[in-house]
Amino acid sequence: MPKKGLHPQWYPEAKVICNGEVVMTVGSTQPELKVDVWSGNHPFFTGSQKIIDSEGRVEKFMRKYGMGGSKKAR
Repeated sequence: MPKKGLHPQWYPEAKVICNGEVVMTVGSTQPELKVDVWSGNHPFFTGSQKIIDSEGRVEKFMRKYGMGGSKKAR
């Protein structure tokens, strides 16, 4: 049992709100948690993540370490 007056109030069913809708419930010391990003709308978890390579860095790395299609003779 926690000591009285020492610990904050615990909310076992705190609502996590993203874009105005409740997306899940968790245990927290706050009754509501407002978030901008969660696993349901983050590109990494939804599979819509794209590798941005505006300067050809991925190709340069692949060529430098021999992972690309053509190899240079040294």
